[in-house]
Amino acid sequence: MKLATLRNGRPDGQLVVLANDLSRYVSAGRIAPTLQAALDDWQAHEPALSALAAQLDAGAIAGQPFDADLALAPLPRAYQWIDGAGYLSHLERVRTLKGSKDEELQSTRPLLYQGGSDSLSAPTDAIRVTDPDLAIDFEAEVAVIISAVPMGATREQAAAAIRLVTVCNDVSLRRLVVDDLQNGFGFFHAKPSTSFAPIVATPTSLGTAWRGNRLHLPLRIEVNGTLYGQPNAGADMHFDFADLIVEAARTRSLGCGTIVGGGTVSNRHDESLPIKPDGIGFACIAEARTVEKLKYGRARTPFLKPGDVVRIGAMSPEKSVFGDITQKVVLA
Repeated sequence: MKLATLRNGRPDGQLVVLANDLSRYVSAGRIAPTLQAALDDWQAHEPALSALAAQLDAGAIAGQPFDADLALAPLPRAYQWIDGAGYLSHLERVRTLKGSKDEELQSTRPLLYQGGSDSLSAPTDAIRVTDPDLAIDFEAEVAVIISAVPMGATREQAAAAIRLVTVCNDVSLRRLVVDDLQNGFGFFHAKPSTSFAPIVATPTSLGTAWRGNRLHLPLRIEVNGTLYGQPNAGADMHFDFADLIVEAARTRSLGCGTIVGGGTVSNRHDESLPIKPDGIGFACIAEARTVEKLKYGRARTPFLKPGDVVRIGAMSPEKSVFGDITQKVVLA
C-alpha cells in the first residue's frame, strides 16, 4: 500500500491512498483524515486503507490523477525526526572534514542526531538559504516512519514497529557544521528543513526490495540533470533500521509517528566525479569532495548554489518508487 499527503490548506494536509502504479489516488478521509491519524490507530486503519487501495487497483473506484506537485511531505509536521548514521563508508569519507572527530566514527553503536520536525518540506519545496556561501549540500537517505516503541526496545520490537518507508533529502549547510559541533549542543543551524518524497509505502508492498530491515534499491541523484550518484541503499548499510531504532530508544520511548533516517546512503568504491552511466557515485557533495582531495589534492566539485536543482528518487528499476524529490536552491 502506498500513501501520500496532499495540500488542502491545512498544516497536516489530506491523506490519500494511491494506486500501485502511482497514477491515481482516492481520498482516505472517511478512514483517517491525516497520516498521523492513521498511524495513531494503525491496527484498525491499515486494513481499511489496504482495502481502499485494492478497490482503486481493481478499477472499482475511478480515482483522480496523481500530481506529485500537489503533495506535502507525508508527515508535514512530525512528533520527532531522528537521523542516524547507518553507513560507515559515509563517516569514513566525511570525518576528515574540518570540525569532525575520528572518535565519532563508531562501528558498535550508531550515531544519532535529533532534527527539526515542526516543518518538514514538501518534495518540490525550494531549498531556501539566507547566504549562498554556506556550502549547501544535499544528503539522499532512506527513512522509516514507526509506531510507538518502548524504552529499551529489542531488535524484534524495533523491526515490528516499522510502518512506512520513503526517501528524504537531509539538507546540510556544511560551513555551519563546525560552529554547531564545537560551540553548541550538536547540529542545529547546519541542518535546515528536511524534505521528503511525496509517497510512503508499507514494507510488504515493496516486496523483496525490503529485507533485513533495509531498502535494497538504488537512490538516483541528479544535479542540474547530470547523474551524480546511484548508490544502493541496501549495500554497505552497517546499521539497519532495527539497530537505529534500538539505539534511539536506549534511554527514551519513541512516539507513534516518529521518523527515523538511515543516514546518507554510501557505497564503498574508488570512483570520483563525473561517473559513468553504470557508476555508483555519491549521495552528498561532501563525500565527492573528500575523495577528490585524496585523489587530486583539492576538491573540484562545488557545493550547491542558488539556481541549482537537485533530484532524488529510489529506482526500481526505472520507476521512482516513492516519487521524486525535486528541489531548487533559492536565496531567501
